Amino acid sequence: MTELRDLVRAELAEPVDPRVVAMAAAIAAEHGTASRAVLFYGSCLRERQLDGLMLDFYLIVSSYREAYPRRWLRVANGLIPPNVFPFEHDGLRAKFAVLSEADFHRLNGPETRSVSVWARFAQPSRLVWTSDPAAGERAVSAVARAAPTLLAAALPTIEPTDDPLDLWRDAFRLTYGAELRAEKKGRAGSVVDADPERYRRFTDPALHALERPRHASWTRRRVEGKMLSVVRLAKASATYAGGADYIAWKINRHAGTRLELKPWQKKHPLLAAITLLPTLLRSRAIR
Repeated sequence: MTELRDLVRAELAEPVDPRVVAMAAAIAAEHGTASRAVLFYGSCLRERQLDGLMLDFYLIVSSYREAYPRRWLRVANGLIPPNVFPFEHDGLRAKFAVLSEADFHRLNGPETRSVSVWARFAQPSRLVWTSDPAAGERAVSAVARAAPTLLAAALPTIEPTDDPLDLWRDAFRLTYGAELRAEKKGRAGSVVDADPERYRRFTDPALHALERPRHASWTRRRVEGKMLSVVRLAKASATYAGGADYIAWKINRHAGTRLELKPWQKKHPLLAAITLLPTLLRSRAIR
């Protein structure tokens, strides 16, 4: 695990656009002394593009009680993590998800069947703000759990291969199928192909650090994951301002559709999601 942790620490410390750092600091300031770390990840990191896109962050906090003055937000984040919020800073748009340090550690590991966190942090990310060195090391330790968890969950299901990149592609393909996603077919492969040397470097250290996952078939993960995606969507209708517009934008960008929302759908995003879901599934705009 030491070799993997060193790889993760070095990757998290790689430089990013100064505007990303400034936005991370602004996000942390929103939650005051509860803020412990901010991580930047996702398509904007892979593509090295910011303007006109939606940046993705995770805000790690000491506890939900300290992070939120309103009790219902604390309860929602604890029961169905994470809470997700929109954010704008210096002409850039973003969304950030909130997890406690304890939940971030747990959700990157084999204790959970949900792929949502460990599938994302098995991919490249950057630690762009910390409250202190101890918070940074806790973030490193949590992220270092993600890749072994991904591979341990995938290996019993996928065909043996001599190409480490095929191993990662197949593993991400399984995780993409375990959530409601708007990405086109082949997206899992493009994640690996964006930085193949990175995945080659991580293969042996991640395999040597495998943790035994809880037994769960991928059929069960897919059913539970898609149901959880719907529940999170329902929760986001209460926590995410402009959530319906964002969902439409994301579907159009990744699925190549031209979805336009009616005024009532923008006003009632949960009802919009419920009414649109059958059509989107039939058209395979989401999977």
